This record gives sequence, structure tokens and C-alpha cells, in this order.
Amino acid sequence: MTLFVESRGRGPDVVMLHGWGLHGGVFDRVADVLAAHYCVHLVDLPGHGASAPLARFDADAVADLVDAQFPFPVQVVGWSLGGLIAQHWAARHPDKIKSLALVSTSPRFVRDDSWPHAQQRAAIEAVGASLEGAFEQTLERFLALQMMGAPAARDTVKAVREQLFSHGRPQGLLPALELLLEADARALAGQIHCPVALFYGVRDAITPIGAGRWLQSALADATLHEFTQASHAPFLSHQDEFVAKLAQHLEASA
Repeated sequence: MTLFVESRGRGPDVVMLHGWGLHGGVFDRVADVLAAHYCVHLVDLPGHGASAPLARFDADAVADLVDAQFPFPVQVVGWSLGGLIAQHWAARHPDKIKSLALVSTSPRFVRDDSWPHAQQRAAIEAVGASLEGAFEQTLERFLALQMMGAPAARDTVKAVREQLFSHGRPQGLLPALELLLEADARALAGQIHCPVALFYGVRDAITPIGAGRWLQSALADATLHEFTQASHAPFLSHQDEFVAKLAQHLEASA
């Protein structure tokens, strides 16, 4: 299976992995800036954008699938679902990953007694239950939830909504949502030894700041950047600050 990948710019290779329900184009503005110094690869994960779906969205299998697209060492930026895949990728193929930038992601997306840094299971299940009957509306509501609490949230949601289906109508979102319900990648943290930059919004309700602070303590080489006014998408709501910190990380780890 071949994934849809858009590449732009020249220089060291940077792979960007998007969140659930979206596609690589969500990083367009950040990629345009980075492309002045890097070759940026925007991946559509299986079942998203222009990439074909999988019957089962297994994190290890998807990480291997993404790895197969890049027969050379890369730096990886992973947001939300993409950050979960990035953790699996770095643990499974450490020789290929020069650095990670994990953005508003988590090793576990469901709250339980051992993990308070997440949503209740019912909140994610409700998204899946409404996909079939109200597909577009469900994705738009999920977008709004991701930006809630951030400055200029309405403008940010509008910009993302306009490109929501620019890579086509996604065909395999439910299997990826099922992964978010079941994933628990906490054991992988001890297997990730590359430099990691963590970018988290303090107002994030989907992946609370506690998840970022846990990863900072659990990873061997991690730096946490907290955006006090951001929610789930600091690379959109605080683009300039985000890109400046990401560029420093990429340059240090090139």
C-alpha cells in the first residue's frame, strides 16, 4: 500500500503526520515556512485524505507503512493521532528517526484510573456513533472542539474547514478512531531515545497538558513547550511561536 505524500522544499527531510479526521494539508502554512530550509513531506495517513483505508488501523502496522515510504533518516512531526503513530515509528525504527516533535498528542487518549490526562471514553465513542449519519457535521464539530479556548478560534476553524475535503472525502476514519479508544503506548516511552520536542496547549481538552508533562518525564531526552493560550492545535493558533521553536529543535537535531 502506498500512502499519499506531498513533498516541498529542499534540505534535511521532515515528515509531518496529521491528526484524526484531517490530512497532511492541515500543515500547509507551517510547511511553507519550513520549506525554505527543509524538504517537508506531508503524509495522508491511511483512510484520511487521498490515502486508501485499512480495515484495521493498527498503530504498529501504520508506523511500518509510513516508514516504508521513506528509505532514509527523517525528523518527524506528529500531531494528535499522528503523534501516536510517531511514537510507534520511533520505537520500532530507531535508526530511521533523528528526532521527534510531538504536538498535542498522548500515549493514551482515553481516561481511566491510571491515566487522568485524557477524555472520557464516551466522548470519543460519541464521535464514532455520529460519523455515519452526519459525517460532515461530525468533523466540523470535532474541529471546533480542537480549537476551543484558543484566541481567534473561529478564524482558525474557518481556515481548516475550507480545506477539510481538499484531498477528497476520507474513507476510513472509524478504524483510526477505534485505535484512539484502545491505544496505550506508555511502555514505548522507554524505547524512544532520540531528541523529542513536546508542544502542548494548556487549554487543550483533548490531550490535556498532563499528557505532555508525563511524556517529558518518561522520555530520555525531551523538552516541553507549553502554550498558555492554546488548545489542541498550537501550530495553527500560535503559528509564529510554534514554527520558531520547532525550527530550533529541527536545526539542533539535523
